[in-house]
Amino acid sequence: MPESLHQPRLVLFVAFEGMGLLDLTGPQTVFWAASKYMAARGLPGYERQTVSKHGGLVASIEGVALSSLPFAQFAGRSIDTIIVPGAPEVEQALGASPATVEWLRTASPAARRTASVCSGAFLLAQAGLLDNKRAATHWAMCDRLQALHPDLEIDRDAIFVQQGAIWTSAGVTAGIDLALALVEADCGREVAMLVARELVVFMKRPGGQAQFSVALQSQAGDGAPFDELHRWLADNLASTSLNVEALAQQASMSPRNFSRVYKQKTGRSPARAVELYRLEAARRMLEQSTRNIDQIARDCGFGDEDRLRATFQRHLAISPHDYRKRFSKAP
Repeated sequence: MPESLHQPRLVLFVAFEGMGLLDLTGPQTVFWAASKYMAARGLPGYERQTVSKHGGLVASIEGVALSSLPFAQFAGRSIDTIIVPGAPEVEQALGASPATVEWLRTASPAARRTASVCSGAFLLAQAGLLDNKRAATHWAMCDRLQALHPDLEIDRDAIFVQQGAIWTSAGVTAGIDLALALVEADCGREVAMLVARELVVFMKRPGGQAQFSVALQSQAGDGAPFDELHRWLADNLASTSLNVEALAQQASMSPRNFSRVYKQKTGRSPARAVELYRLEAARRMLEQSTRNIDQIARDCGFGDEDRLRATFQRHLAISPHDYRKRFSKAP
């Protein structure tokens, strides 16, 4: 808790060599803006400090060096919030930062809350702060985090996750979403909305990590053997017979073997892949065309608008109508 109701809350941003710059500066900007709006109301905001093992300049992966204060300078202080950024080469950063992990292990239980951005979850997990908890991280690092810490429950689509005093977020800019949620919890919705408006971001963005391209995800995994199938699938989404048998035939495999190998290579079942390709095609049509929603539903293989709406709500937490209002590029 803050040292006094009349004192700013102390927020420590943890810096280490190779961190992602936006992981740190995104949340810092949120807390800075919140402090400005709280000060205008005559209320305390946040004391924001960047910290590291020894203090001094700490270089991000992008080559920008940030000034920091040593951990030891805050011994005995009442820490409200600890924010831990991620790193593109997070396992290398972990190996080079055992003192940072150890500091987190001892400092976090004394703080009111601890939050990680992107692959910062790896540092929290290494410090034992995520044991038997649900957590979020960058979508491309979910499998590795799960392999290193099998007791974790990885929420692969969440923008951020709260488990008691521990918060974790998805990749990079999701740290801004997380910081806005922390500000809303402390300062109220009005201040958080003002901050979101100043930063030109959603207060609560529609959908989750599922918004990134399913085609790109397939390519990023070990799904290359199915590239031809995916191209065929994208051209035939309106078909009502895109079942396992049809996909297996297209891939020249038996249905049973196809289902097993496809999930092994792509990380999803054939049925889920079809649904996600249809969803992505519908999103693209809503963004770029003026076709009515029922026609888009038929063109993408959903059959009718009700099924399209249910799929949008399940994956993106938004209706097709509202999605078009927010993202349409069509005149």
